[in-house]
Amino acid sequence: MNSFSGRTVLITGAGSGMGRSHAQLFGERGAHVIVHDVNAASVAETVDAITSHGGKATAMVADIRDLPAFRTALASAIIPAGDPDILVNNAGVGGRRLLVEDIDENTWDDFMAVHVRGAFFATQAVLPAMKAKRYGRIVNISSQWGLAGSPSASHYAGAKAALIGYTKGWAKEFAPFGITVNSVAPGYIKTPMTIHSQRSPEVYAERIKPIPIGRGGEPIDISYAVAWLASDEAAFVTGHVLNASGGEVI
Repeated sequence: MNSFSGRTVLITGAGSGMGRSHAQLFGERGAHVIVHDVNAASVAETVDAITSHGGKATAMVADIRDLPAFRTALASAIIPAGDPDILVNNAGVGGRRLLVEDIDENTWDDFMAVHVRGAFFATQAVLPAMKAKRYGRIVNISSQWGLAGSPSASHYAGAKAALIGYTKGWAKEFAPFGITVNSVAPGYIKTPMTIHSQRSPEVYAERIKPIPIGRGGEPIDISYAVAWLASDEAAFVTGHVLNASGGEVI
Protein backbone atom coordinates (compact mmCIF):
# COMPACT_ATOMS: atom_id res chain seq x y z
CA MET A 1 0.00 0.00 0.00
CA ASN A 2 1.35 3.42 -0.96
CA SER A 3 1.91 5.85 1.92
CA PHE A 4 1.49 9.58 1.47
CA SER A 5 2.65 10.52 4.94
CA GLY A 6 4.13 14.01 4.89
CA ARG A 7 2.51 14.86 1.55
CA THR A 8 -0.17 17.45 0.85
CA VAL A 9 -2.71 16.74 -1.86
CA LEU A 10 -5.17 19.19 -3.41
CA ILE A 11 -8.22 17.53 -4.93
CA THR A 12 -10.60 19.77 -6.85
CA GLY A 13 -14.27 18.87 -6.85
CA ALA A 14 -13.83 16.66 -3.78
CA GLY A 15 -17.21 17.37 -2.21
CA SER A 16 -18.90 14.23 -3.55
CA GLY A 17 -18.63 11.27 -5.90
CA MET A 18 -15.22 10.26 -7.16
CA GLY A 19 -13.57 13.34 -5.69
CA ARG A 20 -14.70 12.43 -2.19
CA SER A 21 -13.51 8.86 -2.72
CA HIS A 22 -10.07 10.13 -3.80
CA ALA A 23 -9.91 12.44 -0.78
CA GLN A 24 -10.81 9.68 1.67
CA LEU A 25 -8.23 7.27 0.24
CA PHE A 26 -5.43 9.83 0.36
CA GLY A 27 -6.48 10.71 3.91
CA GLU A 28 -6.40 7.05 4.94
CA ARG A 29 -2.90 6.77 3.48
CA GLY A 30 -1.48 9.65 5.47
CA ALA A 31 -1.75 12.72 3.24
CA HIS A 32 -2.98 16.09 4.39
CA VAL A 33 -5.91 16.60 2.00
CA ILE A 34 -7.03 20.02 0.81
CA VAL A 35 -10.69 19.34 0.02
CA HIS A 36 -11.90 21.73 -2.66
CA ASP A 37 -15.44 22.19 -3.92
CA VAL A 38 -17.89 24.97 -4.66
CA ASN A 39 -20.40 23.59 -2.12
CA ALA A 40 -19.43 24.35 1.48
CA ALA A 41 -21.68 21.69 2.99
CA SER A 42 -20.24 19.01 0.73
CA VAL A 43 -16.70 20.09 1.58
CA ALA A 44 -17.51 19.86 5.29
CA GLU A 45 -18.88 16.34 4.85
CA THR A 46 -15.72 15.18 3.06
CA VAL A 47 -13.46 16.82 5.62
CA ASP A 48 -15.41 15.11 8.41
CA ALA A 49 -15.20 11.75 6.62
CA ILE A 50 -11.40 12.10 6.66
CA THR A 51 -10.81 13.59 10.11
CA SER A 52 -13.28 11.27 11.86
CA HIS A 53 -10.99 8.40 10.89
CA GLY A 54 -7.85 10.11 12.13
CA GLY A 55 -6.83 11.77 8.87
CA LYS A 56 -5.85 15.36 8.17
CA ALA A 57 -7.95 17.61 5.96
CA THR A 58 -8.42 21.31 5.24
CA ALA A 59 -11.53 22.81 3.67
CA MET A 60 -11.24 24.96 0.55
CA VAL A 61 -14.50 26.42 -0.73
CA ALA A 62 -14.37 28.26 -4.06
CA ASP A 63 -15.87 28.23 -7.52
CA ILE A 64 -13.11 27.01 -9.83
CA ARG A 65 -14.57 29.26 -12.53
CA ASP A 66 -13.76 32.30 -10.36
CA LEU A 67 -9.97 32.45 -10.53
CA PRO A 68 -9.38 35.23 -7.96
CA ALA A 69 -11.62 33.41 -5.45
CA PHE A 70 -9.92 30.09 -6.17
CA ARG A 71 -6.44 31.56 -5.69
CA THR A 72 -7.45 33.32 -2.46
CA ALA A 73 -9.00 30.14 -1.04
CA LEU A 74 -5.92 28.10 -1.95
CA ALA A 75 -3.61 30.62 -0.28
CA SER A 76 -5.65 30.27 2.91
CA ALA A 77 -5.69 26.46 2.72
CA ILE A 78 -1.92 26.29 2.29
CA ILE A 79 -1.34 27.93 5.69
CA PRO A 80 -2.37 24.83 7.71
CA ALA A 81 -1.80 22.21 5.01
CA GLY A 82 1.37 23.28 3.21
CA ASP A 83 1.96 23.63 -0.51
CA PRO A 84 0.47 20.75 -2.49
CA ASP A 85 2.87 17.99 -3.50
CA ILE A 86 0.05 16.33 -5.43
CA LEU A 87 -2.78 17.84 -7.48
CA VAL A 88 -5.78 15.86 -8.66
CA ASN A 89 -7.71 17.85 -11.27
CA ASN A 90 -11.07 16.23 -10.62
CA ALA A 91 -13.58 19.11 -10.73
CA GLY A 92 -16.19 18.66 -13.41
CA VAL A 93 -19.79 19.05 -14.46
CA GLY A 94 -21.97 16.23 -15.72
CA GLY A 95 -21.99 15.16 -19.35
CA ARG A 96 -25.52 15.94 -20.48
CA ARG A 97 -26.35 14.11 -23.69
CA LEU A 98 -26.90 16.83 -26.27
CA LEU A 99 -26.53 16.91 -30.03
CA VAL A 100 -24.25 19.60 -31.45
CA GLU A 101 -27.15 21.78 -32.58
CA ASP A 102 -28.65 21.66 -29.05
CA ILE A 103 -25.53 22.87 -27.21
CA ASP A 104 -25.90 26.55 -26.43
CA GLU A 105 -23.10 28.99 -25.64
CA ASN A 106 -23.70 28.95 -21.89
CA THR A 107 -23.51 25.16 -21.71
CA TRP A 108 -20.35 25.03 -23.82
CA ASP A 109 -18.71 27.85 -21.84
CA ASP A 110 -19.54 26.17 -18.52
CA PHE A 111 -18.01 22.84 -19.52
CA MET A 112 -14.84 24.49 -20.77
CA ALA A 113 -14.60 26.81 -17.75
CA VAL A 114 -14.73 23.95 -15.23
CA HIS A 115 -12.90 21.11 -16.99
CA VAL A 116 -10.40 22.91 -19.20
CA ARG A 117 -9.82 26.38 -17.80
CA GLY A 118 -10.19 25.21 -14.19
CA ALA A 119 -7.64 22.42 -14.52
CA PHE A 120 -5.18 24.70 -16.29
CA PHE A 121 -5.21 27.42 -13.68
CA ALA A 122 -5.31 25.01 -10.71
CA THR A 123 -2.12 23.51 -12.14
CA GLN A 124 -0.61 26.94 -12.69
CA ALA A 125 -1.35 27.80 -9.06
CA VAL A 126 0.54 24.84 -7.57
CA LEU A 127 3.36 24.67 -10.11
CA PRO A 128 5.84 27.21 -8.64
CA ALA A 129 6.06 25.37 -5.31
CA MET A 130 6.38 21.99 -7.05
CA LYS A 131 9.19 23.35 -9.22
CA ALA A 132 10.94 24.81 -6.19
CA LYS A 133 10.80 21.42 -4.42
CA ARG A 134 11.62 19.62 -7.67
CA TYR A 135 8.85 17.20 -6.85
CA GLY A 136 5.23 16.94 -7.87
CA ARG A 137 2.48 14.62 -9.00
CA ILE A 138 -0.42 15.85 -11.15
CA VAL A 139 -3.29 13.54 -12.07
CA ASN A 140 -5.98 14.76 -14.49
CA ILE A 141 -9.35 13.03 -14.41
CA SER A 142 -10.44 12.60 -18.02
CA SER A 143 -13.08 10.14 -19.28
CA GLN A 144 -13.53 7.25 -21.66
CA TRP A 145 -15.41 9.79 -23.78
CA GLY A 146 -12.20 11.81 -23.93
CA LEU A 147 -10.56 8.74 -25.47
CA ALA A 148 -13.33 7.45 -27.70
CA GLY A 149 -15.71 10.37 -28.19
CA SER A 150 -19.47 10.40 -27.82
CA PRO A 151 -22.21 10.75 -30.44
CA SER A 152 -24.34 12.86 -28.11
CA ALA A 153 -22.06 14.83 -25.80
CA SER A 154 -19.25 16.27 -27.86
CA HIS A 155 -18.90 19.24 -25.50
CA TYR A 156 -18.10 16.87 -22.61
CA ALA A 157 -15.91 14.61 -24.75
CA GLY A 158 -14.01 17.60 -26.08
CA ALA A 159 -13.39 19.00 -22.62
CA LYS A 160 -12.16 15.63 -21.34
CA ALA A 161 -9.95 15.17 -24.43
CA ALA A 162 -8.36 18.52 -23.64
CA LEU A 163 -7.22 17.12 -20.29
CA ILE A 164 -5.43 14.34 -22.15
CA GLY A 165 -3.69 16.98 -24.26
CA TYR A 166 -2.66 18.80 -21.08
CA THR A 167 -1.35 15.52 -19.66
CA LYS A 168 0.98 14.87 -22.56
CA GLY A 169 2.17 18.45 -22.98
CA TRP A 170 2.71 19.10 -19.26
CA ALA A 171 4.49 15.75 -18.81
CA LYS A 172 7.17 16.89 -21.24
CA GLU A 173 7.35 20.44 -19.89
CA PHE A 174 7.50 19.55 -16.19
CA ALA A 175 9.68 16.43 -16.27
CA PRO A 176 12.95 18.34 -15.78
CA PHE A 177 11.57 19.57 -12.43
CA GLY A 178 10.78 16.12 -11.05
CA ILE A 179 7.05 16.52 -11.71
CA THR A 180 5.06 13.73 -13.33
CA VAL A 181 1.72 14.29 -15.05
CA ASN A 182 -0.71 11.48 -15.79
CA SER A 183 -4.41 10.99 -16.42
CA VAL A 184 -7.10 8.50 -15.52
CA ALA A 185 -9.95 8.00 -18.00
CA PRO A 186 -12.88 6.45 -16.09
CA GLY A 187 -15.65 4.56 -17.80
CA TYR A 188 -19.12 4.19 -16.31
CA ILE A 189 -18.72 4.78 -12.56
CA LYS A 190 -21.56 4.53 -10.05
CA THR A 191 -21.68 8.00 -8.52
CA PRO A 192 -24.72 9.99 -7.34
CA MET A 193 -24.73 11.73 -10.73
CA THR A 194 -24.79 8.53 -12.83
CA ILE A 195 -27.06 6.57 -10.50
CA HIS A 196 -29.64 9.36 -10.86
CA SER A 197 -29.67 8.82 -14.62
CA GLN A 198 -29.89 5.00 -14.29
CA ARG A 199 -32.90 4.86 -12.00
CA SER A 200 -34.14 1.32 -12.58
CA PRO A 201 -32.34 -2.06 -12.46
CA GLU A 202 -33.38 -2.60 -16.08
CA VAL A 203 -31.75 0.64 -17.22
CA TYR A 204 -28.60 -0.19 -15.25
CA ALA A 205 -28.44 -3.71 -16.72
CA GLU A 206 -28.69 -2.25 -20.22
CA ARG A 207 -26.01 0.32 -19.48
CA ILE A 208 -23.42 -2.22 -18.36
CA LYS A 209 -23.91 -4.59 -21.31
CA PRO A 210 -20.97 -3.10 -23.27
CA ILE A 211 -18.62 -3.51 -20.27
CA PRO A 212 -16.69 -6.80 -20.57
CA ILE A 213 -16.01 -6.97 -16.83
CA GLY A 214 -19.78 -7.05 -16.36
CA ARG A 215 -20.36 -4.26 -13.86
CA GLY A 216 -20.20 -0.54 -13.45
CA GLY A 217 -17.15 0.83 -11.69
CA GLU A 218 -17.11 2.02 -8.10
CA PRO A 219 -15.48 5.36 -7.20
CA ILE A 220 -12.79 3.50 -5.27
CA ASP A 221 -11.75 1.71 -8.49
CA ILE A 222 -10.70 5.09 -9.85
CA SER A 223 -9.22 6.26 -6.55
CA TYR A 224 -6.83 3.31 -6.48
CA ALA A 225 -5.63 4.24 -9.98
CA VAL A 226 -5.19 7.89 -9.00
CA ALA A 227 -3.29 6.96 -5.84
CA TRP A 228 -0.88 4.73 -7.75
CA LEU A 229 -0.12 7.41 -10.34
CA ALA A 230 0.45 9.90 -7.51
CA SER A 231 2.79 7.56 -5.65
CA ASP A 232 6.54 7.17 -5.79
CA GLU A 233 5.96 3.70 -7.23
CA ALA A 234 4.92 5.47 -10.44
CA ALA A 235 7.94 7.80 -10.49
CA PHE A 236 8.98 6.60 -13.97
CA VAL A 237 5.46 6.98 -15.42
CA THR A 238 4.53 10.30 -16.99
CA GLY A 239 2.32 11.39 -19.88
CA HIS A 240 0.26 8.21 -19.45
CA VAL A 241 -3.53 7.91 -19.78
CA LEU A 242 -4.80 5.03 -17.65
CA ASN A 243 -7.98 3.64 -19.19
CA ALA A 244 -10.22 2.49 -16.33
CA SER A 245 -13.40 1.49 -18.16
CA GLY A 246 -13.76 -2.20 -17.38
CA GLY A 247 -12.84 -2.95 -20.97
CA GLU A 248 -15.60 -0.85 -22.54
CA VAL A 249 -12.96 1.16 -24.38
CA ILE A 250 -9.98 -0.84 -25.61
